[in-house]
Amino acid sequence: GAMSVDSITDLSDNTSKLLEALQLSHPHELDPRRSLGKTKMLSLNPITRQVPRIVERCCQHIETHGLQTVGIFRVGSSKKRVQQLREEFDQGLDVFLDEHQSVHDVAALLKEFLRDMPDPLIPRELYAAFLRTAAMEGPAQLDTLQLLLFLLPPCHSDTLHRLLRFLGEVARHAEGSRGPQGQQIPGNKMTVSNLATIFGPNILQKEKPGEKDAGAMNFEDSAAIILVLQKLIEHCQALFMVSPEMQRDVLRRLFQTDPDVIDYLLRRK
Repeated sequence: GAMSVDSITDLSDNTSKLLEALQLSHPHELDPRRSLGKTKMLSLNPITRQVPRIVERCCQHIETHGLQTVGIFRVGSSKKRVQQLREEFDQGLDVFLDEHQSVHDVAALLKEFLRDMPDPLIPRELYAAFLRTAAMEGPAQLDTLQLLLFLLPPCHSDTLHRLLRFLGEVARHAEGSRGPQGQQIPGNKMTVSNLATIFGPNILQKEKPGEKDAGAMNFEDSAAIILVLQKLIEHCQALFMVSPEMQRDVLRRLFQTDPDVIDYLLRRK
């Protein structure tokens, strides 16, 4: 079974980094239907889930008001309104996004935040490793992507997980459908491929924005970025999950290196 640790403050400072692997869980625990009414969120971070407020608020707003908005992330926005929202978040204000905000403004704000992060969501030192997975196929590709995700700092991992789940939800509404009374519900036309094309360069950055040649990217890198992000969106559920076999391996290693951690986990379980 899965284990999780809410706090490791009573553990020694040299606690093994392998503890982070135990924060992930099994598919049934990732099922949103099981988490209704619960405030606890799964996370690689053993202390608390870390997602920037601006990312959480933008995702929630679009999930509530924008999933049927055609061309979301592609249609233009009001630069003035986006700048105002950005300044309010930068000032630490508790910005409340409701139905009166334009979905396109909120979508542009989310893209800008990811693009302008001082350190991209996937750290630059892992850029080449992630891109190399584009040339792989099948289980080997997904296994490698998962191991690379385990290397992300907790805040980056939590935020990427939230963003990928959000993008998957947007993609599920790409095609039109019919409502209970037979009414036509429009699709947003944003497939996984379209979303990967838009968000890929914001998440996987080789150079810092503004640096020389930062805007120049060869075709091979561009294609690889899109393919990698597609895989991350399509397999988000499986990638952010530790198998029972890996958990057992982690526990065996911890038993040899940090027996106090094992005692702590067993007490919690």
